[in-house]
Amino acid sequence: MENLVEKKEVRDYKDIERSIQKKFHRCIWSKFVAGINEYNLVEPNDKIAVCISGGKDSMLMAKLFQELKRHNKFPFELVFLVMDPGYTEANRRKIEDNARLLNVPLTVFESDIFESVFNIQKSPCYICARMRRGYLYSHAKELGCNKIALGHHYDDVIETVLMGMLYGGQVQTMMPKLHSTNFEGMELIRPMYMIREDDIKHWRDYNGLEFLQCACKFTQEHHTIKATGDSASKRLEIKHLISEMAKINPQVEQNIFKSVENVNLSTIIAYKDKQGEKHHFLDEY
Repeated sequence: MENLVEKKEVRDYKDIERSIQKKFHRCIWSKFVAGINEYNLVEPNDKIAVCISGGKDSMLMAKLFQELKRHNKFPFELVFLVMDPGYTEANRRKIEDNARLLNVPLTVFESDIFESVFNIQKSPCYICARMRRGYLYSHAKELGCNKIALGHHYDDVIETVLMGMLYGGQVQTMMPKLHSTNFEGMELIRPMYMIREDDIKHWRDYNGLEFLQCACKFTQEHHTIKATGDSASKRLEIKHLISEMAKINPQVEQNIFKSVENVNLSTIIAYKDKQGEKHHFLDEY
């Protein structure tokens, strides 16, 4: 982990692209390609909606996809898709300005999701995320896309594993790709799956870039999300827990990631199959 980060003046997009190719080749570009190859995320003739929220993760993902397209080992298409769920004028402008700076051509559409979830008391972040994904699937499909790409990274994955165990009482992970259950023929892919968040932050700061943190109307109005059981506060707790554990055992993060690849069903009390049917170890004991 790099504690001291070089803070630079904002660079030209060509310099930013070179930083991905050179300085961040090993920790970002190589891991991006490794994730795509490991999980077969991009295939010939795909049309992928690269979903951009305005944060550091999705903006970096857009640049990585542009770099992948330049290599062009097989034909595929990209649409850099932004849904405006009710951003303030300043936040909308920030996204558009960053896109121009990074030379990312945006396709923008509007929705009223922020207004819809603003007065929801229980799990507004979860409901907002679900609604946003539905709108993205729908609009991407209208544009002829067969996949949407989201900017979740390695740290999101391991945090999700622990959140499921400690708060949900289940073993699950954030999958690298999923078939949509509501939009036939559509898939969700997570090409940043193997990239560490600290490396994304280092890339951002090295290039002097500033992105949206959270443009949500709820958090802006309430300033902070109080620890009321909301998923956002739980994720912060888990992030802190993993950080503290890693101080004692540097392998903790890697072990959490690998744990859901090394599940031994003979040592599991019970599990559910794809149809949701529960199987207990006593069934065949």
